[in-house]
Amino acid sequence: MKSVLVKFLINNPSVLIFFLILSFITAFITIGSEAFGYGFISTSLIKVLGKTLCFCLLAIAMDLVWGYCGILSLGHFAFFGLGGYMIGMWLMYERTKLIVIEAGKNAELPMTIQEVQNAIGAQIFGVVGGSEFPIIWAFADFFWVQLFLVILVPGLLALVFGWLAFRSRVTGVYLSILTQAMTLALALYLFQNDSGLRGNNGLSGLQNLPGLELIPQSIISIWFFWGSAAALGLGFILIKLIVESKLGNIIRGIRDNEQRMRFLGYNVETYKLFIFTLTAIIAAIAGALYYPQAGIINPAELTPIASIYLAVWVAIGGRGRIYGAVIGATFVSLLSSWLTGGQAPNISLGFIELKWVDWWLVLLGISFVIVTLYAPKGIGGLFDKFTKGISK
Repeated sequence: MKSVLVKFLINNPSVLIFFLILSFITAFITIGSEAFGYGFISTSLIKVLGKTLCFCLLAIAMDLVWGYCGILSLGHFAFFGLGGYMIGMWLMYERTKLIVIEAGKNAELPMTIQEVQNAIGAQIFGVVGGSEFPIIWAFADFFWVQLFLVILVPGLLALVFGWLAFRSRVTGVYLSILTQAMTLALALYLFQNDSGLRGNNGLSGLQNLPGLELIPQSIISIWFFWGSAAALGLGFILIKLIVESKLGNIIRGIRDNEQRMRFLGYNVETYKLFIFTLTAIIAAIAGALYYPQAGIINPAELTPIASIYLAVWVAIGGRGRIYGAVIGATFVSLLSSWLTGGQAPNISLGFIELKWVDWWLVLLGISFVIVTLYAPKGIGGLFDKFTKGISK
């Protein structure tokens, strides 16, 4: 086993380099945090960095399905959001339950189980004029079940959608439109108050871990940062193993010439369905780690524009390169946080004042066009040229 691992690392030095960089960043952030270190890195910045790691995990999933398999999915952010909703249901239920039980201690008579349940329902669904728990909340009180649903629900949706689309041999731009339509339909459904997930209000207060109210957010943010870093590391090596295996050669063949692979006897639809479902599950895991750090999730997170942003991240970083997807997601996420968070100074041009909050998306669109026209291999392609220049 050790010899196989050593051989894999020798043949893929980018994996070792990636883990060294990720380990260094994790250690540096931990030492600089307010919770375990010197305190020169704020808790809010650590949350931004933790969320960025989740975006990186989502981006490498997108790179596998698009960059290696050739499926331009404009719906993977929907799986990301569903993962957040599944874990968010447990977080919101348990937090509300603790609040209700604590308030009930002052009552003359102890509350019955049914009274507690009714009070929880009123607290959660009162904002949409309800108090009854929808059936989809049946397991909200069970952490391990909801954790399993993080994988099951998005995975099942991807499996059913992919089976219907791939068996019909829908490809290219038509498949991209179908994935976008799926995302839009899901978002519109969740916007309804009777969807069972509080409509436009979404799920909030997710940053408060049940039973850990006395632990400061500075510590919790580091825990999630560690979890996000571990998930990204495992996701990176999993996808690297796939693309360097025979399966990787097959899906690249499907990307380059689907008809030829079919004539060679490969069941193209099965391979595409496997990759589509696997990347949906990885996206959902990323979402389950992201939204407790964000603190809130609502249907606006699942709109098709979010999935388009995801494709832009991968294109800017360099699709068909796993590390390129990480670079693209990191670059765009951190730059977006800086420009839209009020840290970047506005630029006065005399006749107009350039406000980054208003112009950021325009800048992102222009960057995507420039990369597409003049650097189709993205930022990762620049690294390739640099490393080749050194080796000569």
